[in-house]
Amino acid sequence: MLDYRIDTFLTLCKYMNYRKAAEILHLSQPAVTQQIQSLERTYGRKLFNYKGHKLTKTNAAILLEKYARAAKLHDHALREKLEDKAINILRVGVTKTIGDYFLEDYICRFLSKKENALTVIVDNTEHLLKSLEDNELDFAVIEGLFDKNNFNNILLRREPFVGICKNDHSFAGREISIEELLQETIIHREKGSGTRAILEQELSWYNESLERFQRHICISSFKLILELVKRGFGISFVYNILADSDPELAKFSIQGEKVVREFNIVYLKYADMHEKIHAFFNRETD
Repeated sequence: MLDYRIDTFLTLCKYMNYRKAAEILHLSQPAVTQQIQSLERTYGRKLFNYKGHKLTKTNAAILLEKYARAAKLHDHALREKLEDKAINILRVGVTKTIGDYFLEDYICRFLSKKENALTVIVDNTEHLLKSLEDNELDFAVIEGLFDKNNFNNILLRREPFVGICKNDHSFAGREISIEELLQETIIHREKGSGTRAILEQELSWYNESLERFQRHICISSFKLILELVKRGFGISFVYNILADSDPELAKFSIQGEKVVREFNIVYLKYADMHEKIHAFFNRETD
């Protein structure tokens, strides 16, 4: 059984407030303090400090948090096995590009076995990483950036990141300058999405930003983004697999090095997800 103090510790790590942690756990604030102090005695390290009026984690707490999250995930897996259910349940997170345009065959192959059941959450990279930390997912498949200090990853594939425009747009099939690009209306995803983060990183290499475009439009739906691009309301940047999904779209690139990004299978540091990942992707993962 997972040490009850670990739940208290992880709750405090999440909210970084003793009063809030006590409310969430239905404990008194002194009880939360006592459990944290008990953990500190167990490991012989201070876990939290106050700097001014702000609670901060020590290096020991940061390390313990990584192990504790993995331990909680293993506890969940153990309980599943002890229940001896005939159904193998996976909880998978995917970003919108991957969920809508890449993962369908894997999902169908996994579900073709009657002993398998699946929960798939489609969301942006930021939210999926948070769900992993909260033990709401076994693993996630993302194309965005992530902290390798907190997560392990397995490379799934590399995919070019390209500009898209209407077929008769002047950019179609061309390599354009950054100056030309900034004269356009840019249609991009919401903050927290992997594609937006990559676009912003790409622009930063030219010392530019989204705000420098003539006009920018933020939309969370790829389907709507593609439709607006096809109708000539602006240009966008997406993965090649998405650009090739519609014959009414044309591709272009910015002068300079071509951008290729990774699709990664991501899971908590110190968690052993190889068996589950192999079951879903039917591939070796080491």
